[in-house]
Amino acid sequence: MAPINSSVNIPEDLSPEELRTLIRQGKYGGNTSGFCAGYVQCNLVILPADSATEFLQFCQRNPKPCPLIAKSEPGDFKLPTLGHDLDIRTDIPSYKVFKQGQVVSEINDISALWRDDLVAFLLGCSFSFEEALIADGLDVRNISEAVNVPMYRTNIDCTPAGPFAGKMVVSMRPFAPPQALRAAEICKRFPSVHGEPIHYGNPDDIGISDIKHPDFGDPVTIKEGEQPLFWACGVTPQVALEAAKLPFCITHSPGCMLVTDLKNSDLAVIAG
Repeated sequence: MAPINSSVNIPEDLSPEELRTLIRQGKYGGNTSGFCAGYVQCNLVILPADSATEFLQFCQRNPKPCPLIAKSEPGDFKLPTLGHDLDIRTDIPSYKVFKQGQVVSEINDISALWRDDLVAFLLGCSFSFEEALIADGLDVRNISEAVNVPMYRTNIDCTPAGPFAGKMVVSMRPFAPPQALRAAEICKRFPSVHGEPIHYGNPDDIGISDIKHPDFGDPVTIKEGEQPLFWACGVTPQVALEAAKLPFCITHSPGCMLVTDLKNSDLAVIAG
């Protein structure tokens, strides 16, 4: 994965378009958690059009880990509904390239790999609800410790669709019980970015044997009195792509998202 440190200082008030420009120019190659407060960040899956219908079904059957924000037409790499001057081939800090279900490279520009039959799926990301947690005074540990969020493979089955199947991946943020309840209440308002958590407490219950060693991202401190709180994660499709063994597909590298011009507030569900 690309290093978290940037070759330039990233201002806190940078706009999504300005951040995408720095990424496109190769001046930033790290994770995007904590950047561009207020704006929607997306996970990415790119695959050939002949597999797009079944992958769409997989998303529809597994809305917690795969909340669909947008889907392109074949060959369209601009997606103007997501942002001004957005280019899906260059505007993510790091991409994973898969062949036959195996990662063959991680690169920061996929322009040379682009084809007219490729379809892009943009899925909601938990980085979008972190802003709401912080605004409520909660300590989002991956933000306060300036690392990538820890992510884990679980024993939770996804609902299959065609060749797409596998176990759910989750992201984790630790909280004491009262804060965990508040976090769940806040995130319930954001179903388009994974919504409320799926598990709190013992990691073994969902098949995680070592909380200190995430499968993706970085470990964070779990303080005395805290327990891990888990959300469905947009890295789940990468597990499904491993199972599908498509000849060719592309995803984002975990933690390296597409930062869009959409507002997080536009995704919130107002409680009645």
